[in-house]
Formats: sequence, C-alpha cells, structure tokens
Amino acid sequence: MKVLVIGPGGREHAIVRSLLADPNVSEVHAAPGNAGIGKLVPTHAIDANDPDAVAALAAKLTVDLVVVGPEAPLAAGVSDAVRAAGIPVFGPSKAAAQLEASKAFAKQVMAEAGVPTAMARVASNAEEAADALDTFGAPYVVKDDGLAAGKGVVVTNNRDEALAHAQTCFDVGGSVVIEEFLDGPEVSVFVLCDGRNTVALSPAQDFKRIYDNDEGPNTGGMGAYTPLEWAPEGLVQEVIDRVAQPTVNEMAHRGTPFVGVLFVGLALTKRGTRVIEFNVRFGDPETQAVLARLKTPLGSLLLAAAKGELDKAEELRWSKDTAVAVVVASENYPDTPRTGDRIRGLKKVDELEGVHVIHAGTKLDEEGKVVSAGGRVLAVVALGTDLVEARERAYDGVELVQLEGGQFRTDIGRKAARGEIKVAATNGSVTGTLPVTKAKA
Repeated sequence: MKVLVIGPGGREHAIVRSLLADPNVSEVHAAPGNAGIGKLVPTHAIDANDPDAVAALAAKLTVDLVVVGPEAPLAAGVSDAVRAAGIPVFGPSKAAAQLEASKAFAKQVMAEAGVPTAMARVASNAEEAADALDTFGAPYVVKDDGLAAGKGVVVTNNRDEALAHAQTCFDVGGSVVIEEFLDGPEVSVFVLCDGRNTVALSPAQDFKRIYDNDEGPNTGGMGAYTPLEWAPEGLVQEVIDRVAQPTVNEMAHRGTPFVGVLFVGLALTKRGTRVIEFNVRFGDPETQAVLARLKTPLGSLLLAAAKGELDKAEELRWSKDTAVAVVVASENYPDTPRTGDRIRGLKKVDELEGVHVIHAGTKLDEEGKVVSAGGRVLAVVALGTDLVEARERAYDGVELVQLEGGQFRTDIGRKAARGEIKVAATNGSVTGTLPVTKAKA
C-alpha cells in the first residue's frame, strides 16, 4: 500500500511514523512535511490547502490512500478533490468538515442528534454577545465560530475581556458561539468513522493553556498523555452510544456522510459527560501520545475507514505502556512566535530509552540544520510502564532540547500521576473493549 500524508505538523509526523510501522504499507510520501518527516519519507512542496494540487500529486504518485491531517485542507475541500480522482481518502468532505469549520453548525447537528453538550447561543454583534454572556454568567466562554487552530476560544471571569474577544471576531465579519461553562476534567476521544461505522481510540487528555496550572492564553496544545487511569469505566462506550454514532447517523441522514476522525472534546461534569467541541481530524498533540501506544497497523485501519469497511477492520490492540507528549514551543508563542532558531540535542533525545522526538514547526536551513519554523516546534514523546515513569522519561528528553527562548509546561500529566483528578460518577455502560458500533438499520 502506498500512502500520501497531507500536512506539515507534529500530527502528520506521528501518522507517518506509525504508517512506516505497518507491514502492509510499502511506501509513504508527505506534502509538505517538515524537517522530521523529511528524514523518514519523500516530501513534496505543494500547497496543502489546494485541492487540485493535492489530487494531482496523489494521482502522479499512484497512491492507494491519502490521509489529510490538518483542518484547513479539509475545510478547503481537499478530500472532495481526491475522491473525485477515484483515490480513497481518510478525511471528511468539505460539507462534513463543517463540524469543525463552524461551531454553530456543530451545535445544530448535536441538537438534532441528541448529543449532550453545553447550552449555547450564536452572536453576531456586541449587543447579542452581551446578552448571551449575561444569560450564562461567569466563567464566560466565547468561541470564534470559524477555524482558529485551537486558539479561538477565550474562557475568562472578566466580562470585558470576553466582549473584547467577541468584538475582534465581529470586526472581521465573523460571529461567535457563547456557551455555558462546563466544569470537570477534559478528555479527548478520537473516533474513526467510515460514514456508517465508528471505532474509538484510547482516550487522552491534553493541556491547552501555555503555562503551568492551566494559566495564560489558549494554545494549540502543550502536551498530552494516555491512557487515563482515572476515567470512568464505560466512558468510551458512552461516547460511542451518545455522541459519535448519533452524530455519524445524523450526518448520513443529511446526505453528508462523515469519513475520517471525529475528534470529540469532552468535559466530565457533575451533571454527566458533555461535548465541548468537535474537530474533524486527529488532535495535536494527543495524536503523538495515542499513536505511540497503538499496535494495530494504522494504514490498514485508515484504509478500511476510507472504503467504508471499518466493521471488517482488525480489532484494536494497545501497548500496556503509558505515553506522555511534552511540547516545546518557540519564544512568544502563541502570540507572535519567534522562528529561525537552531534546535540542538535532538539526537541525544532519540538515544534515550522509550523516547522519541516528533517534529512540528521545523525546517532545514541553508546549511541543512534543523531550525524552528512555527509556534509549536516539537514534542518529546515517551513510553513508560506507568505515568510516573513516562513523565520522567519525557522531561529527561525535554531537558536535552536546546532552543533559544524555548518554552514548555512542567506539569503535563502531573495531577493524574499524583492521583489528584476526581470525576463524578457517570451513567456510561461498562465495557472492557474499544468497540466497533455498526450503523442503525
């Protein structure tokens, strides 16, 4: 099987790395890739958001599968163009990608499907925003209705700050979704979908704020770990039964079947499990941790989803180890990250037991040296027999990375390692497996 992976980041590096471990995959290409991906597979300098360019490259390479990583190409219709060329693609159509491209649309689908989520209102001007904020009260949650790379959300107790964020969206002709605040720990669940069937991967937890103790502005994600020993038994089955399968059924009913990853962001609240948001691709940096534990061949799994055959796919198998990913970001991230700085120590990191580096915002300079090329530069991923060991290994690796002005959180997975995360009981059914759920007749 020949596979083409679309995207330039850490998620795509992790996907490429897992594909290369699949005995059924004979060749992998990436476009545009990054410095880390380029050391593993051939890369192609195309515009990942150009549907025609991606389809043409896939046809030229005669690939058997295209995997679209980021949200922007999906929203631009890259998957549609590849499918029109007769090539299987793992990634939703432009119409189905609206589940992430428009939070208002996602709320409509959730309402129709009966998915438990936060109460919300859409606002398109300051007066509507103020009324919605006063309706739900503090903490205030304001989300840019469009794509924002995980950074278009403000959660604050300051009403003026919430209004100001809404106004920045209105000023460029956008709208916002204002929601009630959901308490409780957050969980990310990736659900593979083939338009009818759903398969859930191992849940993970990520860390959005830039600083320790969940302080500072939201980022695309500063770290993640999996599995979640503290998660309620039966959580995965509950996500399938109450969230993913109803959503997939609703999208099929609308004539826009969902094929790809439904990334379900959850809050485990006192009132039960609630959906915070949907994304339509693998999350970053959770993917780096989740795929580090996956033993089932990834290429075969994604091809089955692309062909509508997930119900025939191999059962998921997982490493017993715990995985931790710690992101190293550029100076001034997430505002105006500094780029072009040399990155040293990467070979030393890869020499550590159970540790590897996933590149995100990197490139090679004119001398062939690895330099920073984005806000989130790389992730150090470690496997350990438990969360304590995995954290120790990950941070041992981070300490070896030399990047001027680089920043990272020191508390990824710390509360869980200390047993400090508490969850209210849920009504999810008990299951010992990660199931395949077939569509309703």
